[in-house]
Amino acid sequence: MIFIDGDQSCVTIEDASHLPSETELIVDALSDKYADGNPRGFSAVSSGPGAEHTLFGCLNFSWYDPARRIHRFKQAGRGGIGSVLRKKRVKAIAVKHSAPITAESNGPADLQLLKEVGIAYNKEIRALDPKQNEMAVVGTTHLVPIMNQFDLLPVNNFKFGSHPDAEKLSSDIYRKKFHEGFDGCWLGCTIACSHGIKDFEPKTGPCKGQKVFVNGPEYETIAGLGSNCGIFDADYVTEANYYCDLYGLDTISVGTAIAFAMECFEMGLITNEATAGLDLRFGNAEAAMTLIHQMAKGEGFGVVVGQGIHKMKRHFNQQYGANLSVMEDIGMEAKGLEFSEYMTKESLAQQGGYGLALKGPQHDEAWLIFLDMVHNLMPSFEQKAEYLHWFPMFRTWFSLNGLCKLPWNDVVPENNKETKEPAKIIAHVSNYAKFFTAVTGEATTEKDIIRASERVYNFQRIFNLRMGFGKREHDTVPYRAAGPVTEEEYESRQERYDTQLRDLGFKPEGLSTETRIQTLRKHRETQYDRLKDAVYERRGWSKTGVPTLQKMKELGLDFGEVVDLIREAS
Repeated sequence: MIFIDGDQSCVTIEDASHLPSETELIVDALSDKYADGNPRGFSAVSSGPGAEHTLFGCLNFSWYDPARRIHRFKQAGRGGIGSVLRKKRVKAIAVKHSAPITAESNGPADLQLLKEVGIAYNKEIRALDPKQNEMAVVGTTHLVPIMNQFDLLPVNNFKFGSHPDAEKLSSDIYRKKFHEGFDGCWLGCTIACSHGIKDFEPKTGPCKGQKVFVNGPEYETIAGLGSNCGIFDADYVTEANYYCDLYGLDTISVGTAIAFAMECFEMGLITNEATAGLDLRFGNAEAAMTLIHQMAKGEGFGVVVGQGIHKMKRHFNQQYGANLSVMEDIGMEAKGLEFSEYMTKESLAQQGGYGLALKGPQHDEAWLIFLDMVHNLMPSFEQKAEYLHWFPMFRTWFSLNGLCKLPWNDVVPENNKETKEPAKIIAHVSNYAKFFTAVTGEATTEKDIIRASERVYNFQRIFNLRMGFGKREHDTVPYRAAGPVTEEEYESRQERYDTQLRDLGFKPEGLSTETRIQTLRKHRETQYDRLKDAVYERRGWSKTGVPTLQKMKELGLDFGEVVDLIREAS
């Protein structure tokens, strides 16, 4: 383990063989040893046993909840970084800093401006959040009924976008389950959306019958482990959420991977032989929970599912003769990462948000589904291309500065719809620019923010290229992200799809469902290719998806090795 002692200004590497493997137990043990009676001045980053046996390992970041007198956790879930940490035999990174954190702590250049920005922001959030999304009460669970209403909630491995039982997973259910109290994952947060369930009693696993505190669930967990697996049981989702956190597993990849395995099982692509006897049908909560425990232990079929969809497709094909073409269409992964939980069949913008994301289909880079499908803020092709440039840049900036993006777009000014570009919520972008200026003393505008991120974003693309990726062919998505794969999917929304075919000049009457599917597919794949071209051009990349030398010079990134790499790839 790595111990960073902020009080003594020293870093030590210490033996951790005596520490337990599970996150909560690790943090409690380290706090007892290092916090010196001040748990608020202690935090730890850790993972769990699931990170050792799967590629889904997440990182749990702890903070102390003084009202409840427990350590709470937030997850950095995507991409398997927890698995990397455990692979390097690092069990935890612990940090101690006893001095209180204040606005003055980091020596801001303009303390008065910093206070003005903070006070105005907090006042706005307190006034508007209760009228808008109620983040301080229900957090991201408010998305469940909205996504279901707009046919965007993934159901049964993204086959469908809504379900009559979705209300069983809605914010109204979790509103009653969440424990009352302040739920900010740091003490200065006004949105305070990190809700949890107190005294929950798991029915399975090592904590069966014990009273535990569950951090969450968030929307992605509810949709991934719940509706996408055809399971509409809030208590199951809560228990699955708890164990994924305890084991250090990314709930999104776990849910999407299980859903894929379930569909393969139902389609007959794999049988009980592959699942080691598990009846892995949609809706089987017991089987899904068994898989989660298996992932943590490195046992049974959980070992296979825990390697992710990209590897499962090859494994099922090679070991059981499963149709690889079908699995490529329904396996919801890109760049080796499982999709986060939004149906994108009718949102070309979000298809691009997933497929063109550098890290794979996660919603952090370009979450456009709500703006596109609910608010209809990017109807034109040109707007989609522009936003698929701007949004990843601005959201990259949050990561560069260690900031949460929720105050930017989960609470919006009352006059936002009247602004020139309401999707960008420019009033809040201006606030962040002022914030940056106040802290650093550097006069900063929206353009400066985007340019700073653009340099990092393009260098990330170059790094991908250096590792053998980062080209057009790597920006593809499985067809189910763009349209219906099976006859069941098409017929579930037949009126919608038939109307779209008529709009394209085809007469669906008299055509078989399979012919209709293929006709629609050709159109949608062409549209996605056009989107790639438009976004590449906007980002200053070639048609092969590689940043141009001109763009690298413009950004000051035309280092010798970079230039050689681009020339080789061209």
